[in-house]
Amino acid sequence: MSEEQQPTQAHKGLGFQPSLKGRALRLLSQREHSRAELERKLATHEETPGELAKALDELQARDFINDGRAIESVVNRRAGKLGAARVRQELAAKGLSGEAVTEAMDALRETELSRAQEVWRKKFGQPPTDAHERARQMRFLITRGFAAEVVRRVIQGDDDL
Repeated sequence: MSEEQQPTQAHKGLGFQPSLKGRALRLLSQREHSRAELERKLATHEETPGELAKALDELQARDFINDGRAIESVVNRRAGKLGAARVRQELAAKGLSGEAVTEAMDALRETELSRAQEVWRKKFGQPPTDAHERARQMRFLITRGFAAEVVRRVIQGDDDL
């Protein structure tokens, strides 16, 4: 076997190992990620200190990483099923905070009642018949992150907020 035909060290045993930037791009191709989320996921693959930060800086400079888009993505994917409290919790878990998150939460609170009514209608469709069923319906909506006052109004059938 000539030198050119021999597998390189990177291809032996371990198989091909993509660069940090390549790994980040693969993650970003699946869905939007925040910078903090990418740092957490890729930290174990960093071989030299500062390598990950440099790769993420390059991706952020090219607008592949955009926290605003990550916020929009979470809100658009989850707002139809979850209340503002749960959406905020998911954003915080992704390392997102600040003014953009506050604005998104304000917009979600404006539609909280109608979203809660839709979630309730899909799941239950009819008012509770007894106290046990009422408690079950309320627990369901509260664990979805809807505000207690909104849940009370949905269960009572009160349309105005």
